[in-house]
Amino acid sequence: MSVQVVSAAATAKVPEVELKDLSPSEAERQLGLSTAAVGAMVPPAGGGDPEAPAPAAERPPAPGPGSGPMAALSPAAGKVPQASAMKRSDPHHQHQRHRDGGEALVSPDGTVTEAPRTVKKQIQFADQKQEFNKRPTKIGRRSLSRSISQSSTDSYSSAASYTDSSDDETSPRDKQQKNSKGSSDFCVKNIKQAEFGRREIEIAEQEMPALMALRKRAQGEKPLAGAKIVGCTHITAQTAVLMETLGALGAQCRWAACNIYSTLNEVAAALAESGFPVFAWKGESEDDFWWCIDRCVNVEGWQPNMILDDGGDLTHWIYKKYPNMFKKIKGIVEESVTGVHRLYQLSKAGKLCVPAMNVNDSVTKQKFDNLYCCRESILDGLKRTTDMMFGGKQVVVCGYGEVGKGCCAALKAMGSIVYVTEIDPICALQACMDGFRLVKLNEVIRQVDIVITCTGNKNVVTREHLDRMKNSCIVCNMGHSNTEIDVASLRTPELTWERVRSQVDHVIWPDGKRIVLLAEGRLLNLSCSTVPTFVLSITATTQALALIELYNAPEGRYKQDVYLLPKKMDEYVASLHLPTFDAHLTELTDEQAKYLGLNKNGPFKPNYYRY
Repeated sequence: MSVQVVSAAATAKVPEVELKDLSPSEAERQLGLSTAAVGAMVPPAGGGDPEAPAPAAERPPAPGPGSGPMAALSPAAGKVPQASAMKRSDPHHQHQRHRDGGEALVSPDGTVTEAPRTVKKQIQFADQKQEFNKRPTKIGRRSLSRSISQSSTDSYSSAASYTDSSDDETSPRDKQQKNSKGSSDFCVKNIKQAEFGRREIEIAEQEMPALMALRKRAQGEKPLAGAKIVGCTHITAQTAVLMETLGALGAQCRWAACNIYSTLNEVAAALAESGFPVFAWKGESEDDFWWCIDRCVNVEGWQPNMILDDGGDLTHWIYKKYPNMFKKIKGIVEESVTGVHRLYQLSKAGKLCVPAMNVNDSVTKQKFDNLYCCRESILDGLKRTTDMMFGGKQVVVCGYGEVGKGCCAALKAMGSIVYVTEIDPICALQACMDGFRLVKLNEVIRQVDIVITCTGNKNVVTREHLDRMKNSCIVCNMGHSNTEIDVASLRTPELTWERVRSQVDHVIWPDGKRIVLLAEGRLLNLSCSTVPTFVLSITATTQALALIELYNAPEGRYKQDVYLLPKKMDEYVASLHLPTFDAHLTELTDEQAKYLGLNKNGPFKPNYYRY
């Protein structure tokens, strides 16, 4: 019997694949805000339902996974299994070794088909192993607030090492880019990614009902008309919705990133394409970070009159380089523990020359963003970077504020054994009552598998702690500032740094022990994963209302000090999000309101109420 050898490529018939595009309930009650700015957005007395965001059904369908430019750009789009691989699964085919070492498939009719050979490729990452033998010179070193906390960029890192190896290595600062309108007043990684970023923004809009409601209410009145806002926050799809809402309210905006790793390049490109001057990309160096902030502030013919900050870096830069700008700035809105701490220090020293709004300690920021956001995103960040299993792992969480509470709750629910460190006896007692063991870090540092910092302080995890950690211990930070872990002490000649994957490093001791350091000690969730959009909607709405309040406040209402958002606004932000859950508020009767001494429309709790 003659045996015919036929090439798999010749016999394979690849099926054609057609790629196709895939295709609030009860009226919100009028709250009657007392401030002029927010009052402009509330319907007149006796008005009907507030306009709700357009339902998802009215939005254009999202492109499918195989449509749009992505399908053209990706050579792998539409691939199907090779014919030889499909033949292998046929039970009627027999396997035999080919004479030259390859595998052959023999069909019942005697035809032998040569199977494809597996080619083993060694995967290598650029800069996979890196030794840090000296500390690079620090740029933009802060002098004003050194005793308080360091910048979100203060470290001895080379941020470029965290960029994807497939990215263009050319710095965005060296590129000449223009959007479709011919503007070049921006600096992003790649303006051609704008279409993908726009889709991400559209998805985020569906989970940010309050901001979308503010846009519709302000179509007639523009409470931020004439406002020139310079911002420094994380640049994500959620921030993009905030920026575009501020634009719809009448403001002009210029924006930089507050974290060198948290920028979503495609979202930054979408904002630049829409005409927003954005200066940010993922993986900035420290020099890039300050350059981007300066490009936002130092613009000929454009003078900011409002600041929206996250961490205090933008405020610090203006104080340091352009102090005269504060003569025209009406107010500062700050949303982080670190930034608020700096503002209170400036106020105490008599150096705060404009009113500032402390958004971080508003109820709707602290009790929702800090708690619920971290409760969900801590697991996401750890899973994406380490692929670890949480059950049975021993974890120490440093700090039991709202961030620490969220992290502990999530890890406990996954079966982890959680320890807590605290300096505040009240928070410490809360941790004990919630079932966590309160310890000093030194007591458990040798046995824990994960160390998470949530304090906003500095040198919480020192080199001494790092030296005593067990092999493969994971170290990360959920606080805003990157000073909680003493990463600088790890950049010494005797320690070797080894790249594992993006924003994951092994730091190896001479005896072979290694720790897993995530995002070089920077904010884990926004650097290594994502955060829940709905929770960020609450924070972003609070920021928008704080900007409106400060910008429209009559002269003299706010002194040169730090203020909390009025309780009425906190309740207003919460009420805007209730229709999403088909939630129905109970209304006080006149008798009940009189008994409690309250207005039927609120506020319902005194300022000292802790929630």
